[in-house]
Amino acid sequence: MPKTARTAAVLGTLGAATAIASSAVAGAQTVEFPQTPSVFYGGLCWGNIRTWADTSPDYPGRAIINVQSLPIAGVGSGQYPFAPLCNVDTTVAWRNTTTGAAGEYRLNVVAGIYGSILYAQFQDTGPGHIEVTVSTSNFNIPAKGGFEVVGPPPPPPGE
Repeated sequence: MPKTARTAAVLGTLGAATAIASSAVAGAQTVEFPQTPSVFYGGLCWGNIRTWADTSPDYPGRAIINVQSLPIAGVGSGQYPFAPLCNVDTTVAWRNTTTGAAGEYRLNVVAGIYGSILYAQFQDTGPGHIEVTVSTSNFNIPAKGGFEVVGPPPPPPGE
């Protein structure tokens, strides 16, 4: 491939990547909460769990709660004890302090030496200020955080 064609291909790829990255929704917000240190089941395993909320005017009155384990440490059972695969039940309890609505996102987080997959789920929180507590079913230090969820836009005048 000639040098000018390579340069054009690279610049075109960079331009496309910039266009895709800049098309993020205006007003979208991501709020990360403090990590939750926890002991896991399935061996002598421990690690930190990350949680964060994504909100956007595109889904008013709702939030996406995200949960992911960072790489864990410890000793597990099986053929590779120093590359453990462990799990822990995790609860993200939320309460809308504006409306009084409350709910939970409960899941079993499975993690190894590379962490876990990303777990995410919409929660119908309603608009307002949301307080969150993240905890696990084993020894842990619960994390607390908060974020805002926007409501639907007002109706046009005359409706």
